[in-house]
Amino acid sequence: MSDSNTTHFSNPSTFILLGIPGLERAHVWISIPFCVMYILVLLGNFTIMFMVKTEPSLHEPMYYFLCMLAVTDLVLSTSTLPKMLSNFWFNAREINFSACLIQLYFVHCFTATESGLYVAMALDRYVAICHPLRHSTILTNHVVTKIGLAMVMRGAVLALPYPILARQWPYCRTNMIPYTHCEHMAVVSLACADIRISRYYGLFVLLSGISLDVSFIALSYTQILRAIFRLPTKDARIKTFGTCSSHLCVILAFYIPTLFSSLMARFVLDLPLYFLIFIANVYLLVPPMLNPIIYGVRTKQIRTRLLQLLLHKGPKVFS
Repeated sequence: MSDSNTTHFSNPSTFILLGIPGLERAHVWISIPFCVMYILVLLGNFTIMFMVKTEPSLHEPMYYFLCMLAVTDLVLSTSTLPKMLSNFWFNAREINFSACLIQLYFVHCFTATESGLYVAMALDRYVAICHPLRHSTILTNHVVTKIGLAMVMRGAVLALPYPILARQWPYCRTNMIPYTHCEHMAVVSLACADIRISRYYGLFVLLSGISLDVSFIALSYTQILRAIFRLPTKDARIKTFGTCSSHLCVILAFYIPTLFSSLMARFVLDLPLYFLIFIANVYLLVPPMLNPIIYGVRTKQIRTRLLQLLLHKGPKVFS
């Protein structure tokens, strides 16, 4: 028997990312929609940030939170997609051990940060709809800044034990990761040690962090819906509900694949690996792509500003 998979090494110099095992021949074709989505992520989120920065009418808490979300989405997708595409296109599968842990940290840090920003945006919608006269006094620029920093710090602290624990395990089986990126459970599962601490901590973050965020968002939107149904006119109810429905679409697009991927990887062992990997990539790509599209299309101020930028030279061309 070859001893290539039994050589003991406490910290391998590199890991090998296998991509999507079982679909190796389709890697190039799979990379095409991933690449298109990544381009949309870059264009959409940079456009949102540019418009909020240059348009004074968008200097409000909702759009500040949207800018924070755009930065988070850019970091979250950029931490995984370039390496994934280089794997699919150029077979560049090696990743340094420390770089793998950094990638792992960024994914979990900014996933938690994004979840926290959805809570902040739900709070903003709650104050704007349920306490409109006090909105500007409650959510001042100073308060918005502190909330944003708190969400980033929370994500940074919650994600810190992931790479610390992963670094301390001895790896003696193989350095091949059957994933497109350094996903936490995929990495620590290679350790030849009792990794229950890593498993339990990941479950703790999932239940205490994301579940609390989902509960707070649900509570906020319950109060918002109650306020909507008390509005005097049907047009006002439809307009307000339309604004909130776009937020709910973004939130669902983030939490459903995130929770599904995390829970299925831990408790359902008979699902095809390529299916779990695909779902794991969905929550890294789809929400960052959808956020600027949904907010840009459904938000009148952003839509108007974008049309002004696109049609700025129109009258001169046809005059």
